[in-house]
Amino acid sequence: MDFLWSGLLLLLAVLPVVVAIYIWSLRRGRRSGVRYSSLTLIRDAEPGSARIRRHLPFVLLVGALGALVLAVARPVVILAVPTNQTTIILTIDVSGSMCSSDVPPSRLEAAEAAAAAFIGSQSSSTRIGIVAFSSFAAVVQSPTNDQTLLLNALHSLATGRRTAIGDGILASIDAISEVDPAVARSQSDSTPGTAPAPVPQGDYAPDIIVLLTDGASNTGTPPLDAAQQAADRGVRVYTIGFGTANGGALSPTCAPQFVGREPGGGAFGGGGGGGGGFPRGIDEATLKQIAAMTGGTYHPAETASQLDSVFQNLPTNLITEHQVTEISVAFVGFGALFAALAILLGRAWRPLP
Repeated sequence: MDFLWSGLLLLLAVLPVVVAIYIWSLRRGRRSGVRYSSLTLIRDAEPGSARIRRHLPFVLLVGALGALVLAVARPVVILAVPTNQTTIILTIDVSGSMCSSDVPPSRLEAAEAAAAAFIGSQSSSTRIGIVAFSSFAAVVQSPTNDQTLLLNALHSLATGRRTAIGDGILASIDAISEVDPAVARSQSDSTPGTAPAPVPQGDYAPDIIVLLTDGASNTGTPPLDAAQQAADRGVRVYTIGFGTANGGALSPTCAPQFVGREPGGGAFGGGGGGGGGFPRGIDEATLKQIAAMTGGTYHPAETASQLDSVFQNLPTNLITEHQVTEISVAFVGFGALFAALAILLGRAWRPLP
């Protein structure tokens, strides 16, 4: 359970004050009463039921006040409702290091094959979109259930320099917002505007982002800033770190424009090494944090078969739509019930000491 106006829960601090005043008033009343030689005699003379009748109305009244304070804070619960309309954005790194041949024929071609198998395994009601990112991000294919369009988009991917993971996440959010009005577009320096109010914790959209990269972000929006925007919209991000620790030379069929001009540093975004080798330079800590912030999970993969397994085990068949239901009326009802009982019992037991 969460509260939309959680700041008002500070009003609960009034309850201990009310209890303290009640105890003080009881003790003050005793001082003005008749003195007895022993309090034990008074306690023995007063039946236990009389003490209960004396204090129970007050306890019920305090409970009523507490329930009304909780109602004012607007409590909500998150209900998971199965949905038959899901949007999945495949966000694929196309920096030059994705043409490393350590995963034959290349990391990019192995990723394309795994993504194609994943697309083919989805139901006709699942919308899939494709976002590619290197120095910038672009929506290669808007979300659709037309598998021919999706496969053509995969085969059209071209590599570039650098790795803008954050921009890839923001472009994926925008792709989702085109088909799901409940998800607001991303915010950036180039697209200023009022950021949407964060969704309640645990409230997820029926849309996910699957982000695959072999490197670390070195340009564009900081990845964790982009992840926060996804979290604020309830969009989960599942991250995949792809490639081997040793890397490999560039595949000439994947990136012929780079062969012979490989940088010695990390200009391709996947880390660099001498002789055209590109060891895996994944920033696993950031990828894990992105997943944790948004409610997704991180998956490493060093071979094509491992990548296939990661794709096929994504929880796409368990995606539910989360609905926020306010339950203030229930607390108002409890408060009214406790208050009515306190008044009725107080009047009924008034003749008793």
